[in-house]
Amino acid sequence: MITMAKTCKSPEEIESGKIVGGFAHNQVLALADKVIDAVKSGAIKRFVVMAGCDGRQKARSYFTEVAEMLPKDTVILTAGCAKYRYNKLALGDIGGIPRVLDAGQCNDSYSLAVIALKLKEAFGLNDINELPISYDIAWYEQKAVAVLLALLFLGIKGIRLGPTLLAFLSPNVAKVLVEKFGIKSIGTVQNDIAAMMKGE
Repeated sequence: MITMAKTCKSPEEIESGKIVGGFAHNQVLALADKVIDAVKSGAIKRFVVMAGCDGRQKARSYFTEVAEMLPKDTVILTAGCAKYRYNKLALGDIGGIPRVLDAGQCNDSYSLAVIALKLKEAFGLNDINELPISYDIAWYEQKAVAVLLALLFLGIKGIRLGPTLLAFLSPNVAKVLVEKFGIKSIGTVQNDIAAMMKGE
């Protein structure tokens, strides 16, 4: 294999650029005053958690399109491989706060939960679901079950999942998820964005 590799052409760079990451909870909370002020002033109207697992198939372009079409006063909180659908887009910032705050990989979804809990505390809310946060989660592989269970444990409701749904989802489990947690599958980009902006 090494001998064969030595006869091959060197790989060519197909793209270049920089991607800003490292927005785990410690970093975001260090900027908490700035983020809270932006929310209170209306500069940031909504956060959308677009985390989870995704694939590269062209048919799974939903999350790229959502990121491109979200209003400019919306910040995306992300973790996991789903972010590769939109973290190279030039989405800009809101008063110096990047519109994509990347906490890391799937296991770092914990950071997104901590950020939500701290925002709940900062705004003096009783229920995490009162925050201006929507959950639009990419579903691709079973490891994402841990992320979903963590969100459900926190009592988060109204989560959208897709483009595919859980392969092991039985009718009884689906009934509990829908009735108790308001889980729903993703729809069209335009309709989902309109619903998220209304807090639905």
